Amino acid sequence: MPPEYPQQEDKALRAYQPHITVRAAGRLWQLSRAADLEQLWEAMTADSHDFDDERLPYWTELWPSSVALASWLHERRHEIEGQNCLDLGCGLGLTAMVGQWLGARVTAADYEEEALRFAARNAKLNEVSQALWTVMDWRCPAVRWGSMHRIWGGDIMYEKRFVTPVLRFLGHALAPDGAAWVAEPGRSVYDTFLHALQSGGWHGRRVYAQKVEALYAQPVPVTVQVWEIRRA
Repeated sequence: MPPEYPQQEDKALRAYQPHITVRAAGRLWQLSRAADLEQLWEAMTADSHDFDDERLPYWTELWPSSVALASWLHERRHEIEGQNCLDLGCGLGLTAMVGQWLGARVTAADYEEEALRFAARNAKLNEVSQALWTVMDWRCPAVRWGSMHRIWGGDIMYEKRFVTPVLRFLGHALAPDGAAWVAEPGRSVYDTFLHALQSGGWHGRRVYAQKVEALYAQPVPVTVQVWEIRRA
């Protein structure tokens, strides 16, 4: 039997659930994800010799930045309709699906093949045309130079060592007159990112902010900011 989803968005979950519903960009979205998060984490970290922190299953969570970024895409839908766009680190596929639904031609990339399987499943669940799902390491771009009118990503950097490769990737993939939208929840690593923009020939400005109720119960909502990045 198909999984059952709540008819309204989940409020303040107290435990991990494999099927969730979230409101973003003016509608409800059903998301299917790995059934047992604890087992997935244990399998990833069991062998310290093979442990790779870049492959921790962050993709199986829905982060507040994705919800805020979906709202921003909805506000700027006239900028992405009919355009080649890239979702960098698409995870469960929420913002890629929103982009497709709004009429963009979305290429959705993630480092983990398993994430893309769930993202493709979620597009089918939500009756959204499939994005071009692709496994990609941003250190090895698999798209043509200057081919993307808009690039977006939600909370894609959680270590300072990711800043330089991300900016190099933007320099390769972003069209000369294009823009990137990066949503972030106030992590300290983004201070490094914003400083690197100024010294690397980029111009960044905050274009949007939203308080997002986190998926799990917590005292206060998360404030997410969206930055627009263009070549200086």
